[in-house]
Amino acid sequence: MAFLWILSCLAFFGAAYGCGIPAIPPVVTGYARIVNGEEARPHSWPWQVSLQDSTGFHFCGGSLINENWVVTAAHCNVRTSHRVILGEHDRSSNAEAIQTIAVGKSIKHPNYNSFTINNDILLIKLATPAKINTHVSPVCLAETNDNFPGGMKCVTSGWGLTRYNAPDTPALLQQAALPLLTNDDCKRYWGTNITDLMICAGASGVSSCMGDSGGPLVCENNRVWTLVGIVSWGSSTCSTSTPAVYARVTKLRAWVDQTIASN
Repeated sequence: MAFLWILSCLAFFGAAYGCGIPAIPPVVTGYARIVNGEEARPHSWPWQVSLQDSTGFHFCGGSLINENWVVTAAHCNVRTSHRVILGEHDRSSNAEAIQTIAVGKSIKHPNYNSFTINNDILLIKLATPAKINTHVSPVCLAETNDNFPGGMKCVTSGWGLTRYNAPDTPALLQQAALPLLTNDDCKRYWGTNITDLMICAGASGVSSCMGDSGGPLVCENNRVWTLVGIVSWGSSTCSTSTPAVYARVTKLRAWVDQTIASN
């Protein structure tokens, strides 16, 4: 009996804290910056990270991929003086049991190009491991051979501006459901700026915006959430009729695996 109890506990904790399965399920309407998004159910995106400078200013998002590593965008230029905040929902509250972790290493993709914004990915090795719990757990990473077709509804989240000229980023974590585009469709908006290292989503009345950079674009399959894109670039006015562009995780997965293995 004791053995069966241990097995059932492992099954429960595996389900609760395995990658891509939030202990607190997200509620997404229309799925049911984020511009024209909605407040997320608190702690329902437990991999969501706020990257902050030493003054507490939020400048980028990120995603926890295991207890030691966070993935974000190369253009966020993370330094070891920055800090990683986990388990946060309301940035104006001091009551949340957040984890504030120093940046141990910041590893930018060696082929990141700030002009083309190709390979817009950066890995943060945490100085100390994150404590996995109901409010902090990792997202699954898209596999190299995974396919995410145009039209698939996915979700992006972040504390980015809720309109491009807003004076400040929101205190509460925002989310938005938005469809993926094929790269051919995306090129109708962005032309040859779109490469196979990018994936587009939106043009549907919602958009990522400044401050969302580095944060997640996740898609759900069999109740497991997978990181498909990293908020990268888009309209300077966060237009909701223009798709936002994300680094394509399937094309960058091999580099992530190699980097983690060698560090």
